[in-house]
Amino acid sequence: MPDDDKQPGVPPTGAGGASGPTGATPGTPESEAATGSAVAFGPTEQHRPHAPTVTGRSREGMFGISGSGDTSGFGGLRLPAYAPAPAERPYGGWFDEVVDETAAALDEGGVTTFDAAVPQVTVDRGEMTWYVAREHLPTLARTLRDDPALRFEFCSGVSGVDYGEGVPQQLHSVTQLLSMTYRRRLRLEVCLELDDPHCPSLVSIYPTADWHERETWDMFGIVYDGHPSLTRILMPDDWNGHPQLKSYPLGGIPVEYKGAEIPPPDQRRAYT
Repeated sequence: MPDDDKQPGVPPTGAGGASGPTGATPGTPESEAATGSAVAFGPTEQHRPHAPTVTGRSREGMFGISGSGDTSGFGGLRLPAYAPAPAERPYGGWFDEVVDETAAALDEGGVTTFDAAVPQVTVDRGEMTWYVAREHLPTLARTLRDDPALRFEFCSGVSGVDYGEGVPQQLHSVTQLLSMTYRRRLRLEVCLELDDPHCPSLVSIYPTADWHERETWDMFGIVYDGHPSLTRILMPDDWNGHPQLKSYPLGGIPVEYKGAEIPPPDQRRAYT
C-alpha cells in the first residue's frame, strides 16, 4: 500500500523493523533465517478458528424509542455497526515484539499458551487490543508486568462496556496497561455474558485496579472475583441496579412547562 494511503498514527506493517523478538539486523544469520520463501513471525503465528469478537451494532434514533412523533430530527439518526477485524501478522511496529515476548514467557511458565489466553488480537487506529479468556487473565497480566522484555508495570484503568441486546457476550471488562519502561500501551478486554458477569480481579497484581473495579461493578455489574472489597463507590450502598447497563431505565424527572408535563425520554408518547 502506498505511504500516502496509510492511516495516520498506525505503525508501518511488514516483516522488517522491530517485528520480531530480537529485532535482527539485516544481513545476519538471524535475519536470513527469517526472510526465506516462508516468512516466520515467531511462536504466535496461527490462524484462530473462533468467530471474531463482536464489538458493536447498528443503531437508529436516540433513547431507544420509535413512533413518538419526534420533531427534533434525532429519530432519523442512523449509525452503522463498526467492529475492527481480527489482525493478521505482521502487526507492525512494536506490536509483534510484544506478542512474541509474551508467547515465549507464557510457554516458559508452562501454565498456558498465548493462543489459549488470547483468542483474538485487534490492531485499530494505532492501538492493540487483546481479547482475553477470563480464566487466563491473572496469569497473562502477571506475565506482562513481571517479564523484563514487557514491563507493563502500571494499570491505568479498568472500565466496562455494554454493547446492548443482540450482541454475543455484550458485556466487556476493559483493562488499560502502560509500560513506563518502554512507553507502550496495551488494552486487555474480557468478553462476558450478561447472566454470568464474572471476571477475575487484578487487584493482587495491580493495586491501582481496586477502585476502578469497584466503579465498574457499580456501573455495569461486572463481578470481579477475588476483589478484597467489591462495594459500590458512586451509588448508595442500597441502590438497585447498575446505571450504565443498556437495560437500565433512562429515568429522569418529569418537567412541567406551560401547563404541559414532559416525561423522561424513554416514557414519551406520540405528540398530539
